[in-house]
Amino acid sequence: MKTYEIGSSKLTYDLIEKILNSGAKLILSEEGRARIQHCRDFLDRKTEDTKEPIYGVTTGFGSLCNKHISPDELSTLQENLVKSHSCSVGTPVDPVIVKLMLLLKAHALSMGFSGVQVETVERILDFYNHDVIPVVNDRGSLGASGDLAPFANLFLPLIGEGEVFFQGRRIKSEDMLAQCGWRPIKLKSKEGLALLNGTQFMSANGIKALIDGWHIVNCFDLFGAMSLEAYDGRIEPFLDCIQQVRPHPGQIETGRIFRKLLKGSELISRHKEHVQDPYSFRCIPQVHGAVKDAMIHVTNVLHIEINSVTDNPTVFPDDDLVVSGGNFHGEPLALAFDYMGVALHELGNISERRVAQLILGQRGLPEFLVAHPGLNSGFMIPQYAAASMVSQNKMYAWPASCDSIVSSNGQEDLVSMGANAATKLHKIIDNLHYIAAIELMNAAQGIDFRRPGKSSPYIEKVMEAFRKEVPFVEDDVVMEDYIARTMRFLDNFEVNLEEA
Repeated sequence: MKTYEIGSSKLTYDLIEKILNSGAKLILSEEGRARIQHCRDFLDRKTEDTKEPIYGVTTGFGSLCNKHISPDELSTLQENLVKSHSCSVGTPVDPVIVKLMLLLKAHALSMGFSGVQVETVERILDFYNHDVIPVVNDRGSLGASGDLAPFANLFLPLIGEGEVFFQGRRIKSEDMLAQCGWRPIKLKSKEGLALLNGTQFMSANGIKALIDGWHIVNCFDLFGAMSLEAYDGRIEPFLDCIQQVRPHPGQIETGRIFRKLLKGSELISRHKEHVQDPYSFRCIPQVHGAVKDAMIHVTNVLHIEINSVTDNPTVFPDDDLVVSGGNFHGEPLALAFDYMGVALHELGNISERRVAQLILGQRGLPEFLVAHPGLNSGFMIPQYAAASMVSQNKMYAWPASCDSIVSSNGQEDLVSMGANAATKLHKIIDNLHYIAAIELMNAAQGIDFRRPGKSSPYIEKVMEAFRKEVPFVEDDVVMEDYIARTMRFLDNFEVNLEEA
């Protein structure tokens, strides 16, 4: 994909991932351009013809909604809004998330219900296409009135304020505009509000979390299958018949994936002395499957959200209406992201339990997965590290949506905290990458203790690639180095079930 026309079709998670991975440039579709212009023309006429106050257009914002603004101050009102609200704090947001914010906001504005100028949307696309990354920090949004603070920082550069990352440097926006030969945008009535209201900061974080989350789900399936073999586990809990009598889609899919991953394995098919495995192995279809079902639910919620108009007020030119409502409220996303956090955390929870089972010295494996335990501690402490991160993820899994703090002098009296729900997903996923690395190390060590028995052709291929980066542990090593090597391996690793 070389280009994508904003406003030409609905966005989906798969399409967005394709746009990102292909490096496609964004252009404004003709139909999107026409919708934007139609709405802007209507709003210009409306502000000239009506004497009634229009929230955010001829009035102040939030609890200042009763303050009337004169016609000659409408542009200043919008610029002041962007400046005064630009107070996101903390750590600069991942550039991928910033680009997603630009993409999602341009898409929402192209629907033609926001009253912005075509020029404004085209400049947003210019930023995306030229890798102009406004400095947006990760804290400051309540997830109601949308993502005000991060969006203010995102769009300060449109008016020549704030800072950006550009061509490898952090520079003033005015210097970037000069280098690119662009003039600052002169905001018209309502434009600042259209830019700052909306849920695209939450949504962009959610999309990035889904991309990373699905990758880690696939990793835990594979490493869980490897742990099952290292533990000399049984295949029966993964047979299709048992999934079909409790037919949750994720459970059925997980059973299928494990059967495919383990097809042709000597280790899984050999005679077992034990009749049953612990839950962390036996209940993988139920646990991993439930996580997948949760992820699919969140994907469906996001598909609705990213194709919605979430600023305020909403302009309906064909109905001669400007309606002040609450589409910016992040409650649907907050609840979904909290659900996703709880689900993803459970992947680490069950993974750490598999690691703990592998180091117990059971089923023919040496204690702590090392040949001479006592002299060597082997894989004793990586389990501690995994347990620490599992516990931390339990804290992060506490639902942000349970909280609310009154803002704007009582006008905005119930907020979603959806931005906090969204941003903590990355912390959960970051811990999961380490937990997955620790399980891979333990599972590979256990499989090597089963030699000369062989796993499936696909898992043997993974083992061969992994062992080129991280060798079998004969005697104690600096485990931090081995974990770091495993993390680097995962950075370039993709589970490919088509090869299984």
